[in-house]
Amino acid sequence: QVQLEESGGGLVQAGGSLRLSCAASGRIFWFTAMDWYRQAPGNQRELVASGAGGGNTNYADSVKGRFTISRDSAKNTVYLQMNSLKPEDTAVYYCHTLIGGVHYWGKGTLVTVSS
Repeated sequence: QVQLEESGGGLVQAGGSLRLSCAASGRIFWFTAMDWYRQAPGNQRELVASGAGGGNTNYADSVKGRFTISRDSAKNTVYLQMNSLKPEDTAVYYCHTLIGGVHYWGKGTLVTVSS
């Protein structure tokens, strides 16, 4: 069983920064790929950033150069550093992993960026 719990969301002004955390428990290994998704009201859930344990990372074009995914394997925690936030970044952010063909999601954390 895998459990994911996000934290770190909140209200921030445009141009500001936030760091989201995702604490993972269960069958998470250093090489397990972990992702961040987000879902804005009325929109589909979209992939924001993905990070494989080996250090490979990928980002949505809309966040490249502003967001950084990282992990602390000793703490089983994945982070999403978000800089230069824009109102269009407002969404619920979810942590995700896929293990053995099973998708695991956290409950999400709300990020609101005011203009």
